[in-house]
Amino acid sequence: MPRVRELSPSVLLVLSRLVSAESGQAFRALCEAVTSLSRRFTREREALTRDRGSRAAAYLDDDTLRRGYLAYFLPVNLAKVQALLDELPGLEDTLEGPRRPFRVLDLGSGPGTAAVAVLDWLRQDRSGLPRPLEVVAVDRSRPALVEAERLWNEYRRLADGLDARLLPTHADLERAGSLKHLTPTGGAPFDLIVMANTLNELFGTARDPIARRAKLVSTLLDLLDPHGALVILEPALRDVSRDLHRVRDTLVAQQACTVYSPCLHERPCPALIHEDDWCHEERPWMPPPLVAAIDREVGFIKDALKFSYLILRKDARTIVPRSPGLYRVVSELREMKGEKRAWLCNETGRPEVGRLDRERSDANAALDEWHRGAIVKVEDLVRKEGKGGQRVVARIPAAAKVEVVRPV
Repeated sequence: MPRVRELSPSVLLVLSRLVSAESGQAFRALCEAVTSLSRRFTREREALTRDRGSRAAAYLDDDTLRRGYLAYFLPVNLAKVQALLDELPGLEDTLEGPRRPFRVLDLGSGPGTAAVAVLDWLRQDRSGLPRPLEVVAVDRSRPALVEAERLWNEYRRLADGLDARLLPTHADLERAGSLKHLTPTGGAPFDLIVMANTLNELFGTARDPIARRAKLVSTLLDLLDPHGALVILEPALRDVSRDLHRVRDTLVAQQACTVYSPCLHERPCPALIHEDDWCHEERPWMPPPLVAAIDREVGFIKDALKFSYLILRKDARTIVPRSPGLYRVVSELREMKGEKRAWLCNETGRPEVGRLDRERSDANAALDEWHRGAIVKVEDLVRKEGKGGQRVVARIPAAAKVEVVRPV
């Protein structure tokens, strides 16, 4: 089963120092800010992408809204970034390389979410920093960069002896040449590049937003170490996710990179064939007390980490070897009358797969453990062609062998 993500005690302590909600009035103000931000991120998304100079788009410049972001959205997004860092086994090779600093580029950093996520992940999950850490945090909001420094410094005070530094950089990623000054010290490449909830907010007024976003990602790949990783994390919204699928297809067609994860192939995304299809993740986590309290007050439910993502590489490494028998589970396992079903995805397409209860056997019992994001192996899947392109459920017979290769 997937790991239940929890924030480290260090992160929780730092956040409690930065965001105090001891009085009822302070707590109510936080709840109002969170509600306002949620509305901007969902129903009012047009202002984020179409008019980046609007008040809605400049939410991190507002003291009250920024405080609400720190209390509620930062913990959620930090946990998402760390969940994806767990998918990077190739990172160990990079960490054991030459003694130059391990360099990270956090684009659209906001108040330093990904920067601190990496710092904390290396310290907690990797038992320290085997090499000096250098994080370049880029954002168009100067107040957000000030907050990023404050968050970074508070964390470092808890961990004496960490050889880590943050380099806040003010830049507008939509402006031509904004990346020219991001080349790290000595011209060395970045080992890790993170764009968290940023790409979808860029180039909304461009004639071809997908092409512009793909071009930006291609430029970032030029800044990446040959064995590094570029992580793109986006909100779990259908239109946003489908745009990310289109950016992926553009980059794959240009042979600019390999999709390390979540995709198990480099063919066109099958989720784009039907308008209602899209891929997103849902990972279990334990919400911090303040996030849970805000949820209860405003009626939100943050009991899972939901997002869409891409991890791109230039060294052809993939999360598992490519194989037509390996699939990514891209839906929940649905228990229906007399059967269980889930949607799968790989190089052969995006089939809906089902197993009748009467066909359950020791060989296919692992299907009961399927969950969104798991990588599974299915042998002897029975497919039928539907008439006129109609979808038909593929069947797992009693003799078919099913295996969970990698839970998320």
